[in-house]
Amino acid sequence: MKQTLEHIFKLQDNDTTIKKEFLAGFTTFITMAYIIFVNPQMMAASGMDLGASFVGTCIAAAIACFAMGLYSNWPVGLAPGMGLNAFFTYTVVSEMGYSWEVALGAVFLAGILFVIISVTPLRQWMLNSIPMNLRIAMGAGVGLFVGFIGLKTGGIIVQNETTFLSLGDFKNIETFLSAIGFLLILILAIRKITGAIIIGVLTVTISGLLIGLIQFNGFVSAPPDIRPTLMKLDILGAIDVSMISIIISFLFVNLFDTAGTLLGVASRANLIDDSGRIKNLDRALKADSTASVAGSFFGCSPVTSYVESSAGVEAGGRTGLTAVVVGIFFLIAIFFSPIASIVPSYATAGALVYVAILMLGGMEKLDWSDNTELLPALIMIIMIPLTFSIANGIALGFISYVVLKYAAGKKSDISFGAWFLFIIFLTKFIVLD
Repeated sequence: MKQTLEHIFKLQDNDTTIKKEFLAGFTTFITMAYIIFVNPQMMAASGMDLGASFVGTCIAAAIACFAMGLYSNWPVGLAPGMGLNAFFTYTVVSEMGYSWEVALGAVFLAGILFVIISVTPLRQWMLNSIPMNLRIAMGAGVGLFVGFIGLKTGGIIVQNETTFLSLGDFKNIETFLSAIGFLLILILAIRKITGAIIIGVLTVTISGLLIGLIQFNGFVSAPPDIRPTLMKLDILGAIDVSMISIIISFLFVNLFDTAGTLLGVASRANLIDDSGRIKNLDRALKADSTASVAGSFFGCSPVTSYVESSAGVEAGGRTGLTAVVVGIFFLIAIFFSPIASIVPSYATAGALVYVAILMLGGMEKLDWSDNTELLPALIMIIMIPLTFSIANGIALGFISYVVLKYAAGKKSDISFGAWFLFIIFLTKFIVLD
């Protein structure tokens, strides 16, 4: 067994051991395990079966982790991406009126495009053609979008007929618990406690149990039936002109989020050789993109690499064995569906807000010296949550970028990719909306 693992993952060459990789995998799983509670709730809000979505989340994450570990030998955990699951449910399904089956078809098509980009020179062209500020803005805007949903779900902000929004009532026990959960996560994170998010979610859930807000259903059971969501994607329904901006949004957010995460983990895990080349980056991108396609079969929004993998790297993870261990834990989690079924939305609200804050961290890398670069990025960041649509926010960012560059006499700065997207998004607003 030991020799087999050594042969597959090159443990000695990467100065690691089976024990280190196992502990690293467990650390990564604990830091990203909140997704097995949050994602099924998100997807269920679109009309999917909660139990089937729970199983689908675990299976899709496990398959993705195995692919990353065995194919690319990277210590990276994967699961359905935060932000894109919110876009899937609250924008594509709830606001735009598409069925969740058609939305899954869009996820599949975006995944296919991601695979094509990953295996061709298109990847480098795509990454270079999109301005850095707009890439950063996508992540930050999605973060605000996720945070807005978390605050709304937890009752911390509520609808107001006069001012549109106002602060919620903290005398409401559920609102109070959601706020306490968020503060607990912050305190644990500041103190560098591993698994701060999952501890916060479970603490609020247990509190709800103790005061009678939740009914206990046990710890372990047979996995729920996955058939209500398995292979239910409607690909033909997603092949529609009106879906172009949605597919592009799924693709771009996933592409740049993945690229940023992989580059960050590579530097921490010593995956960059002396010449500056990142080991097996092509394979890592292929594994990630293929995982997005596979995830759509199980009823998941785009599957992506998790930045929380850096926690496992800090714990000593250096090879794909770490990712495989993460995948094994996701499979084990399938048998703990009773716990997932009792976690209330106000328990996960704090997790959403905390993740949103982390996603805003990239704003420090914005170029603040050139307004033709900065203003479109800020427009994108602001308009994603205010329009309650990642697609619309991205579209407004690209349109304003081209207009401002052209007006400032900087036409040479506008890449062909930016021009192409400008035309696509402008057509969407003028013709399709």
